[in-house]
Amino acid sequence: MQNLLEDLTKLFSKEEKYTSEGRILKNVIVEDALKLEPMLIKLLLSDKKIKKHFFQDIEGTFVFDKIKFQKFISNKQFLPDSYTAFKNKVGLTTDDEYITEKKDVVLSWPYKDCVLEGRQDKEDAKRDEIFWNETLAPDEIDRLLSPKVLTNWKKFDKDGEHTVEEVSEKDNLIIKGNNLLGLSSILKNYREKVKLIYIDPPYNTGSDSFKYNDNFNHSTWLTFMRNRLMLAKELLKRDGVLCVHCDENEQGYLKVLMDNVFNDENYINSIVIKTKTAGVSGTHAGKSFQKSHETIHIYTKNFNDFQFVEQQYLMLPFQEYLKEMKEEGTSFKYTSVLLNSSPGIYFKSKRKFKPVKSTSFPRVRP
Repeated sequence: MQNLLEDLTKLFSKEEKYTSEGRILKNVIVEDALKLEPMLIKLLLSDKKIKKHFFQDIEGTFVFDKIKFQKFISNKQFLPDSYTAFKNKVGLTTDDEYITEKKDVVLSWPYKDCVLEGRQDKEDAKRDEIFWNETLAPDEIDRLLSPKVLTNWKKFDKDGEHTVEEVSEKDNLIIKGNNLLGLSSILKNYREKVKLIYIDPPYNTGSDSFKYNDNFNHSTWLTFMRNRLMLAKELLKRDGVLCVHCDENEQGYLKVLMDNVFNDENYINSIVIKTKTAGVSGTHAGKSFQKSHETIHIYTKNFNDFQFVEQQYLMLPFQEYLKEMKEEGTSFKYTSVLLNSSPGIYFKSKRKFKPVKSTSFPRVRP
């Protein structure tokens, strides 16, 4: 067996596709074997000993035993794997390239190149989830993401509930069910038509609605999010915007994941929302600070096409603002004397709301 291992190592070293920085890329070889990649088959047939071991001669036609080959390649004696920290060998690619071939910093995790169905029979029931690998289970993924028939339609308007006779693209839809299946079901009709998507996913706190059993807690959540972000991206218009609301449990991972899905040049900003009063945590006094905020990460599909929200306020010279108030018969209440109001600018709402703020002016207390 050892001689065969050495022969395979020498053989793969001849092909650039199967090597990187002097190392043999075992996962590339295995995937090519499963796909019956012609280049790999031709390479294996070029060595008599390897051909005899992994091919069957059936009336002059050599048939490749890919199962036998895969088991042999996966043997720990062949090319000790640098990524055995993962329970499986899935999740070692980014943008269809292996991470050993990338020079960029990437976020990689077990099950990354899988689809997590996320189905639950009961909302409060946990179960072991099935991860369908994009390479090894394309048929299962196609069936999972194929459009589904939406049932139990109801229509509501100002007059109450009505029987649904037809649905148009102008109707607002509320779809109750598995969000992955819902997104994939509307993709055909709404691809690149959506202006804004706001997602408030489970925060993966251990006590929220993200109820999945597996040994890779963060990995499961990241796979769950990646599947849905990829579909959301397809639904967005070129100038569309995606907002994802999260807390500190996953926001760091989420930011890098969204950089990967949308590209970091399409990042707009992150909004921090104060949810609690800061200070020392009551249950861990003296040991930790209060978790007092949540975050909304905002991305656009294409930053060059993106236009920010129309400005809602007009800059109005302060003296002109006073003149308008005088003409309207309203008063200007103040507690200080303006020393130099001529350069002052007031931000006046375009809508019929009260102005929200003004620039500060030099003043003196009366």
